Amino acid sequence: MYKIATKKPLNPTVTQMEIEAPHIANKAKAGQFIILRVTEDGERIPLTIAGCDKERGTVKIIFQIVGATTEILNHKEEGEYIQDFVGPLGVPTHIEGLRKVCVVGGGVGCAIALPVAQALHEQGTEVHSIVGFRNKDLVILEDDFRACSDKFTIMTDDGSYGEQGVVTAPLKDAIEGGEDYDMVITIGPLIMMKFVVATTKPFGVPTTVSMNPIMVDGTGMCGGCRLTVGGQTKFACVDGPDFDGFEVDFDEAMRRGAYYKEFERKAHCDACNLFNKEVQ
Repeated sequence: MYKIATKKPLNPTVTQMEIEAPHIANKAKAGQFIILRVTEDGERIPLTIAGCDKERGTVKIIFQIVGATTEILNHKEEGEYIQDFVGPLGVPTHIEGLRKVCVVGGGVGCAIALPVAQALHEQGTEVHSIVGFRNKDLVILEDDFRACSDKFTIMTDDGSYGEQGVVTAPLKDAIEGGEDYDMVITIGPLIMMKFVVATTKPFGVPTTVSMNPIMVDGTGMCGGCRLTVGGQTKFACVDGPDFDGFEVDFDEAMRRGAYYKEFERKAHCDACNLFNKEVQ
């Protein structure tokens, strides 16, 4: 059992928790993930590690409440326990030797992008961060990004905060303006990453994307997280989650990611109804 050390809402649909897991905290690197179960008979879900405190032995996770498991997890409070918390899994983000990097995050994907930006900053890399949200109410981790970024741009779809528009607009302006990036690292919705790649590819700027497909076991055995990368089948849990964005078949990934949307929506509604009945 793993204790919830802290819990904090970041916006109406996104929650941050710190879990006491010292063995993971001592080993985890930016870009890796954990798999958790809230209860003994619950489903396994992957969540990217959003940070670690080695002294306190805690691992930070940030999740959006979209399905049954995240709804159940969000009803847990500080001092309570979750059943399983396994990791670190996956290949860490490759950041060694990079001189100047643009980190592009979208929505809750910013929780994954932040530790990468922080790790780059800590090793002396010049970090430019561009983050995007639908509106002001959904903005998360702004102060954290500002603290580790040499340049920081925040975008909102409706213009309610920062600049109005999509993240690819300032990215393209920066590249056309002469910013010589060694790498662009982008993390967020598949459609956003697809268009980030479409922006960088004509300029030949290497672009890494973080893929988060359906995942079950986290060891490459179930095949649920398979992707087509460079015409070959890869597994996000053991080969990734980072891949060369120029090689990823985003259209296939988006089709596969939509397979269980209706099931996920129904499971979420069932979980909400269960908690509402308990309150009554």
